[in-house]
Amino acid sequence: QVQLVESGGGLVQAGGSLRLSCAASGSIVSINDMGWYRQAPGKQRDVVARITRGGTTNYADSVKGRFTISRDNAKNTVYLQMNSLKSEDTAVYYCNALIRPRSSPLTLSDYWGQGTQVTVSS
Repeated sequence: QVQLVESGGGLVQAGGSLRLSCAASGSIVSINDMGWYRQAPGKQRDVVARITRGGTTNYADSVKGRFTISRDNAKNTVYLQMNSLKSEDTAVYYCNALIRPRSSPLTLSDYWGQGTQVTVSS
């Protein structure tokens, strides 16, 4: 069974920083793209940043220059460094990964973490 476990959320003042981590565990053959999404109350879940296995990154326009996504393939972990946080960054942040599990090695499946709350006070 494959799991994604996030950590690092919390309460921070505007202008501050947080670092989110997400570790994939279980019977995994390989991990392709990984990413972070967020969902504010009453809004849809939107992409924040994504990173390929080779390290190519993409960011939402709203976080460019403030957030940095990275990954450690040896640890099956993706990170999101968030700087210059704004009140509008307040949301539940979800980790996502495209994984080939050992239970179905020919299938690329979409996995999600349980979410971690980020609250930015103004």
